[in-house]
Amino acid sequence: MLERYDIRDLRLYKGRDLRDLLAEEGRLWHERLRWDYSESIALLLGYLDSRILPGFVAVERATGAVHGYCFSVYETQKAVVGDVFAIGDDARELEITLLHHLLPMLQHTPGVDRVESQLLLESSELQEPFQEHEFRAHARLFMEVDLPDLRELIPEGSLIRREDEAMPKLPQHLKLVRWTAPCYQPAGDLIHRAYEAHGDSNINDQYRTVQGSLRFLHNIVRFPGCGVFDAENSFVVRDERSSQLEAIALVSKVDVGVAHITQLCVSPRRRGYGMGKMLLRHVATQLAQKGTRAITLTVTEANTPAKMLYESLGFRTRLAFCANVWTRNNR
Repeated sequence: MLERYDIRDLRLYKGRDLRDLLAEEGRLWHERLRWDYSESIALLLGYLDSRILPGFVAVERATGAVHGYCFSVYETQKAVVGDVFAIGDDARELEITLLHHLLPMLQHTPGVDRVESQLLLESSELQEPFQEHEFRAHARLFMEVDLPDLRELIPEGSLIRREDEAMPKLPQHLKLVRWTAPCYQPAGDLIHRAYEAHGDSNINDQYRTVQGSLRFLHNIVRFPGCGVFDAENSFVVRDERSSQLEAIALVSKVDVGVAHITQLCVSPRRRGYGMGKMLLRHVATQLAQKGTRAITLTVTEANTPAKMLYESLGFRTRLAFCANVWTRNNR
């Protein structure tokens, strides 16, 4: 069946050639992840029109229609698989074929020593190309929780705090404050401290340095890949004595009434005191008061403490996916 298609360079095509394909992908993001993907599609169309994205398309020979695509981006010595998606009866086979073209291209790109991929829409059925090309898989979960209507009785086990539930009190010198622009640099420092010896730094190597953590933060705040950053409902815990941040919860809007936690981390020296739970509950209450109906987030399955925290607050797994990583030294 795949003989019907040619695999061609993505840079030979413009945004208009992929509009129908991207529209179907946007529909699936909304259906499976409760995510409005339109901002990301608009950004992607601009890059496609500039013909700067390395990748491939699957084109039906008889009609010239694009049935699938994949692309990547380069970050100094690293390449990141941006997406792979196909439509039609041959969709899964086309996606696998596209990855078999993309992954070795990235691995053989001069100067690239690392390739990362996190494809939220795709299932374990896409793991075969990554396994064949010697990627390491890290199981991850996309979780969600519905928020109660604050005009009604708060249900048992809700993320929203009941008035009679005891909450940890912060020491006097620690202040819970809303995100502002001056938080940017201290937040990058905190993210690095929080993940320096953490398993997630094997998935995203930006966590390993302050500079990389700042790039990660810049992508969250400035670009719509993880939704539109919501500063009003993002909060930090700041040490008034040192001006260091001890915890952060960053939020993006991903659809009408749906928010996504893009980052939740606590300084290693502050763990075990319920600060993460307090932050999540505070953010959830703020969001619910503004009419938000649900919160989503992602977590690495092996991160048992975080997974247990989310489950204790009512989060449930909506879908499972894999983060895949290849490094030249581990070949």
